[in-house]
Amino acid sequence: MSADTEEHGADAPGGDAGGANGAGGAPVSPRALARRRRAEALRRFAREYTRNRAGLVGLLALSAIVLLALFAPLLVDQAELTVTGAPGAAYEPPSAEFPLGTDNFGRSVLDLIIWGSRVSLTVGFLATVVSVVLGTLVGVTAGHFGASGGPAGRVVSSVLMRVTDWFLVLPTLVLAVALAAVLPRGTGTIIIAIGLTVWPATARLVRAQTLAVEARPFVERARALGGGHTHVMAWHVLPNVMPVVLAQTTLLVATSIIAESTLAFLGVGDPTTISWGGILEAARTAGAISSGIWWYMIPPGLAIAAVALSFTLCGRALESVINPRLREQR
Repeated sequence: MSADTEEHGADAPGGDAGGANGAGGAPVSPRALARRRRAEALRRFAREYTRNRAGLVGLLALSAIVLLALFAPLLVDQAELTVTGAPGAAYEPPSAEFPLGTDNFGRSVLDLIIWGSRVSLTVGFLATVVSVVLGTLVGVTAGHFGASGGPAGRVVSSVLMRVTDWFLVLPTLVLAVALAAVLPRGTGTIIIAIGLTVWPATARLVRAQTLAVEARPFVERARALGGGHTHVMAWHVLPNVMPVVLAQTTLLVATSIIAESTLAFLGVGDPTTISWGGILEAARTAGAISSGIWWYMIPPGLAIAAVALSFTLCGRALESVINPRLREQR
């Protein structure tokens, strides 16, 4: 709930039936009133989200995949994921023992996919955190100083946005491959490479939202009362742009997972871990495409597509809840 909504909610005639008084006319503390309003806002959010069927489907599918990744150590014997501990023969087709067949070493493809979900989701989430934090910081700073920082602030805003534009025009995949090739190979490198290449879109979006928030009366009152730049950005601007950031986050996770899979498929991923992209790269190297070993190639690709689609459905549902115009178009 935005700050200006909270300010005017209590002043509206008959707007808050129990705003100042609780049951029996007892006075309610400001903290209790704030908690009540937050709880009501969450209930409204949940009601609007559950009306979006596509969003519910994406949320259920995503929850199932996340639970599968969390319980992977209980479902898969790690010893059977090694080359020497493979339980089957090479390239066995799908059967009752191996529902998705085996790879060129005799390992169960289903076990590889279940275990690979841990790395793919971890990289997707952490790379998104890096991207969203960097993009939000740049976007809020550029928007705030561009709107109320004076001549010096506009210079800071212009410099930040020119850097953002420079990253935007660079080919994202090429830049990520270059970073992953230069830095030491590992999961941390992949996270940094992806996070440093997909943040500009978030920065642009947050800056636009920040400019809209900066024009609202409650921000002007905060400045008139002596609020500094840090106070205004942290307590007035950032809470009002967080809904947009949250929606952007769900969309970026899908992008990050696809980027990790692409880097692994190109051979610049972490060779010591099992991920969906790594499975595809291993299948390509082993010649599964030319040999017609479809069960080695299709399942990891479908897993990547399913997670990306789930996050996209959740992100679109969040956008429709946040933006009333999108709700009207459903």
